Amino acid sequence: MVKKTVLHDNFEVNFTLQGFTSMLIGGYFFALGYLYKYILESFLIDGHPLGFLSPEIIEIVFISLAITFVSLSSLSLFFSGLRTARSFQQRFWNSKTMRFSLKFIIALVFVFLLLTNLMKYGFIDLLMPIFLILYAFFLFFTRNKERKNILFLSILSLLLGILCFIIPSYWNTTFTILAIAHVTYGVVVR
Repeated sequence: MVKKTVLHDNFEVNFTLQGFTSMLIGGYFFALGYLYKYILESFLIDGHPLGFLSPEIIEIVFISLAITFVSLSSLSLFFSGLRTARSFQQRFWNSKTMRFSLKFIIALVFVFLLLTNLMKYGFIDLLMPIFLILYAFFLFFTRNKERKNILFLSILSLLLGILCFIIPSYWNTTFTILAIAHVTYGVVVR
C-alpha cells in the first residue's frame, strides 16, 4: 500500500527552507561567520601563522569559504527536496524544479560576480550589507504563495543589511543573528 498519497506541488515540497534544512543552513552561517572572524583576527595578530599570509591569499581563502558555504547549503536543499519527493513518491525533476534551479544558479552567479567585483574595487565594507539585501530579495522572490512565513527571514535579512550599511563593523553579529534566525525558523516551521 502506498503511504503518504497526498498530492503536493513539487516546487512546494522540494525546495523549501524549513525543518532540518533551515537548521543546517543556520549552522553553516554560524560557522562561516566564526571562520571569517577567526581568520581576520588571526591575520592581525603578530606571530600568528595566518599573519604571515598575504592579503591576496586571505581573499582567496574567504572566497573559498563562501563557495563551500553555498555548496553545502545548496546540497542540503537538494537532498532535502530529493528525500521529500521520494517520500511522496513523486518525480523530483519536473518543469517547476528545473525552472527554480535555473533561477537559483543565475542568482548565485550574479551575487558572486557582484561581490567579487566589489571586493576587487575595494568596497569591502559593502560586501556584507549587499549580500544580506540580495539574500533578502532572493528569499522573498523564491517563496511560495502557500508559505508566507519565509517573509520573516527575508525581512530580518533586509533589516540586518540596512544595519550593516549604517554600522559596517556589525557584520559578524549579523552572521550570528541570521544563523540563530535560521535555526529558530527550522525548529518552528517543520
